[in-house]
Amino acid sequence: MEQVSRYLDLKSDLAKKSLFLFGPRQTGKTSLLKQLFPQAPTYNLLLADVFLKLSQRPQLMREELLLHAPGPWPVVVDEIQKLPILLDEVHHLIEAHRLRFVLTGSSPRKLKRGGANLLAGRAWEKQLFPLASVEIPKPDLLRILNFGSLPAIYFSETPEKDLSAYVGTYLQEEIKAEGLTRKVENFSRFLQTAALCDTQQINFSNIAQDAAVPPRTVIEYFSILQDTLLGCLLEPFAKTKKRKAVSTAKFYFFDVGVSNLLAGRKNIKPKTELFGSALEHFIFTELRAFLRYTEDGRTLSFWRSTSDHEVDFLIGDEVAIEVKGTEMAHERHLSGIQALSEDLKLKQKIVVSMDSRARKIGDITVYPVMEFLHRLWAKEF
Repeated sequence: MEQVSRYLDLKSDLAKKSLFLFGPRQTGKTSLLKQLFPQAPTYNLLLADVFLKLSQRPQLMREELLLHAPGPWPVVVDEIQKLPILLDEVHHLIEAHRLRFVLTGSSPRKLKRGGANLLAGRAWEKQLFPLASVEIPKPDLLRILNFGSLPAIYFSETPEKDLSAYVGTYLQEEIKAEGLTRKVENFSRFLQTAALCDTQQINFSNIAQDAAVPPRTVIEYFSILQDTLLGCLLEPFAKTKKRKAVSTAKFYFFDVGVSNLLAGRKNIKPKTELFGSALEHFIFTELRAFLRYTEDGRTLSFWRSTSDHEVDFLIGDEVAIEVKGTEMAHERHLSGIQALSEDLKLKQKIVVSMDSRARKIGDITVYPVMEFLHRLWAKEF
């Protein structure tokens, strides 16, 4: 797999604190840490022998590190949620011996809901996402919209096959192995239904009916997807007065390729409805990663009025972004932003489209997709 430079600056953070580094499997956590800290002592809890030794004698890690001090390197513990008791040892080594740790996890649910020692502020929490456009040399938009941007899949010679294997072994078997749901067949059916509703407002009753499970189970399943970092709710912006806003959130999977595979979507091409939805999903993942990586304090939301005026994304209450898969944005694509402008003094009004060149329509700027992403990561918005 091609080695890429990730945007997340762990070295600067580790100079000050230990870190939790969360992210779904194959987002590249282990590869990033090997690239940044090749000599760091590592305890990979996915390895059966390592897990067995430390589960039987957690203090073994302390005994080894006190004899073989890591020097300038942090200590890496991969998949810490598999053995939360190690956090007591980590706590002691940070406090008594000033060691620095990077504790990775693909499922923080067990830690946060199981009463684990979360180190009481002694470690900052970071999250790694699939590859962002700024991390990919000459990003292939159509490839991303079809297969997503998990590193091993984006650079794969057989992305469809590898994506199918990933979904089968991780999103279903791993959920079962973690004991997050007792009926994995129900959860698998729900995953497909949730993927079909991706980028749309959630209707728990309809999803429950389609997935053949009770509505309360659907609510719990969405909670599992969020707690395991596999999905995210996008809350609506509700502070408009002239036009009443909806109160129901949208849902997005963490990666557009994963959503496509679950929903059975293939061969997504320009000038189709699926292309527009996939493009919106991709822009969501970029905005989310940007705001998290740059520690931008503004919230990400969407706006929709009860009269069906809609804006795909709002950054804080200043930047409105509408995403269109069309090759040329027209005045009819601007109605949502124009309606929102009646309530908010927006500093920037943006349409992201497949236009070949940036242009102005009134006070709204139309950006080609890649130019918008370049300007986003240059912090122009």
